[in-house]
Amino acid sequence: MAVTQLTAEEAAAWITDGQSVMLGGFIGSVVPESIIRALGERYDSETSPRDLTLIFAAGQGDGQGRAANHLARPGMVKRVIGGHWGLVPDLQKLALSNEIEAYNLPQGVISHLLRDTAAGKPGTVTTTGLGTFVDPRLEGGKINAITRDDLVSVLEINGEEYLFYQRLPVDMAILRGTTADDNGNITMEDECLVVENLAAAQAARNQGGKVVVQVKRLVPSGTLDPHSIKIPGIFVDAIVLCNDEAEHMQTFATRFNPDFVGRAGSGEHQVEHRDSLPEQLDAKTLIARRAVQELTPGAVLNLGIGVPEYIAIVAGKLGILDTMTLTVEPGAIGGLPASGLDFGASRHPQAIITQDQMFDFYDGGGIDQAFLGLAQCSARGDINVSRFGDKLPGCGGFINISQHAKSLFFCGTFTAAGLEIAVRNGELHILKEGRQSKFVETAEQITFSASRAIQTMQPVRYITERAVFRLEPQGLVLEEIAPGVDLERDILAHMSFTPVIDPGLSLMSAEIFSPQFGQKTV
Repeated sequence: MAVTQLTAEEAAAWITDGQSVMLGGFIGSVVPESIIRALGERYDSETSPRDLTLIFAAGQGDGQGRAANHLARPGMVKRVIGGHWGLVPDLQKLALSNEIEAYNLPQGVISHLLRDTAAGKPGTVTTTGLGTFVDPRLEGGKINAITRDDLVSVLEINGEEYLFYQRLPVDMAILRGTTADDNGNITMEDECLVVENLAAAQAARNQGGKVVVQVKRLVPSGTLDPHSIKIPGIFVDAIVLCNDEAEHMQTFATRFNPDFVGRAGSGEHQVEHRDSLPEQLDAKTLIARRAVQELTPGAVLNLGIGVPEYIAIVAGKLGILDTMTLTVEPGAIGGLPASGLDFGASRHPQAIITQDQMFDFYDGGGIDQAFLGLAQCSARGDINVSRFGDKLPGCGGFINISQHAKSLFFCGTFTAAGLEIAVRNGELHILKEGRQSKFVETAEQITFSASRAIQTMQPVRYITERAVFRLEPQGLVLEEIAPGVDLERDILAHMSFTPVIDPGLSLMSAEIFSPQFGQKTV
């Protein structure tokens, strides 16, 4: 049976008031931009559809006007359930001003909820989120005061606590692929990720909803390799053929890079990193150098955005990057994770699996070592990366990754906003202190629960350019300081609490502060 073909405008007309709409994609990858744009334009001209519920696992946007930002219209949206909010500032404003109901749930949980919803289950049972702000005993993932429905509850099974997340109603799934055949079978050969497309399509169809997929080419039925089909045609109601390359970019930063789909060989990322190693010994490079000393050959890694990205740069300089396997939460295994609006893609990946499958691996303890950002740290070791006053980055995959990694390292500068440092004769000098303290008595929100880590005996370290801490039941323990810094003046004076000082307090390795670091192996 031939699949229905629609224009983006016709697809937008399928959505009616009050429906729950799943938006596929990861930042700017696999985003059905033409359909989402048309939906926003329809509301501008017709004031319809109204009171939508938007669902997205990762979050789609560029921080400006694309992807989910098209839908940030008062009256158009009633509720948002999202994993990452950082690149949808207009939706953030609606949430923070109590104009819409809003939830922030772990990215991996949402991807699993889609799959469990498709399977007819009442929801997802997991330990992910215990002790964090999504735990109903804290905030339940609710962003504002008008958000009252409880989507998360606590269950006890065989004497162990779990969180139960309610199933997601999906009336319409708006997704993207590369090629469709006449029967609606979808391949994704030019996409850098697969994300949760199949689970989302099944969740919609099994609840009586509809699935529309944006593609850039149409071929006769019978010409696609069955092994390459990512969304079978039986789950697809219509396709939108997108002829505008600007609305079918591989990511919001890149029109098409064959490296992101593994078509340009392998191993080249090592050279790229040697060439890109910063010459200046800035704080991020010092942190990355110290973190590299924790790397275990053969380990499966996840590197967060920001400072942790520098770890791959330094490891590439040392020639050890290929002794480990880097993974990215939306599904890429191996290769070199990209950054910025390319984040989610990897250069020369060995494999690309679905996002829900990757979080199966992550939640089961598959990550040997995770290196994540350090935005705000409390006296007991809790980390906040998800909310700061009127800024709402959201948790994304942070809760899944941090809670389940076999060993965990938080990496970030000691203070923020204006920090200036210099390295002279192997010593660190603080030229100008950052205006914001990161080590506070109580975190504004708990994205990582130190008490949960203690309970599960997870080893945790906190790495900055001037100090290294470890997590113990009594809280943070200071175990290393940089040569040249003064304990009282440069460390304790900029903390809202006094950490436990290890009796064996030592200096960070001298080679971290040496120009010859890149000429050695660790």
